[in-house]
Amino acid sequence: MKKKIIYYQNELEDEFSAAQIKARAIDENYDYDGGLGRRIARLFVYVIFAKPVAFIYLKLFYGHRIVNRKIIKDYLKKKSDKGFFLYGNHTNAGADALIPSMVCMPKNVSVIVHPNNVSMPVFGHVTPCLGAIPLPDDKKAMVNFMKSVEARVCKVKDCITIYPEAHIWPYYTHIRPFTDKSFGYPVKYKTPVFCFTNTYQKRFFFGGVRMVTYVDGPFYPEEDIPVVKSRKCLRDAVYDTMVKRSGNNNVEKIVYKKKQDI
Repeated sequence: MKKKIIYYQNELEDEFSAAQIKARAIDENYDYDGGLGRRIARLFVYVIFAKPVAFIYLKLFYGHRIVNRKIIKDYLKKKSDKGFFLYGNHTNAGADALIPSMVCMPKNVSVIVHPNNVSMPVFGHVTPCLGAIPLPDDKKAMVNFMKSVEARVCKVKDCITIYPEAHIWPYYTHIRPFTDKSFGYPVKYKTPVFCFTNTYQKRFFFGGVRMVTYVDGPFYPEEDIPVVKSRKCLRDAVYDTMVKRSGNNNVEKIVYKKKQDI
């Protein structure tokens, strides 16, 4: 099988998504809550329609399988007074939007996203109903953003998903380095962290490639050390676990080469 080659320059900043979207400004006027109308729409669009469709789509096109989802089920049985944060690697534009809901079933999921995800002409109005929380563009919007995150994890008890790599690298089989910035949320709200690692493996019976997702955790923020150090400890625990799980990849559809190595 002839492999596609993609050349990259910066693992932290390069983006290889095929979508070309002009992002709207997420300022103080952006409505993170959406009111009763959005909550009703979320019930029908996300819970009744999107979750079953996501399950069928992932099975049909990717032969998707989840390994170790029991650890989240066990956590949910404890009936905690808060939700939790879920971190994953960002390697598939279509599947990445759906997998967190399958990992956390039956828990509802919100996802911190780039403003691109709420900027599409039609679908951009639907993604907030699916749980999209766009990153803010200014300080005033940041206040509203943080209120929304706090409400969802502390009151609604949602799972909030974050892709710390930030940029999509399709079918990438390693874990890119990421900062500890996004791990400030679980430290601030004193919530556990889980992670999932999407891998690409041979699909023996039907041919092609299947996605296998490995779930790990929970990881808890340390409370008796400085916030910056606690944030880094969480990041390192998640990163090291994802790197280990990425060793289960056994298919490479796209080869990524650094430009300076050419």
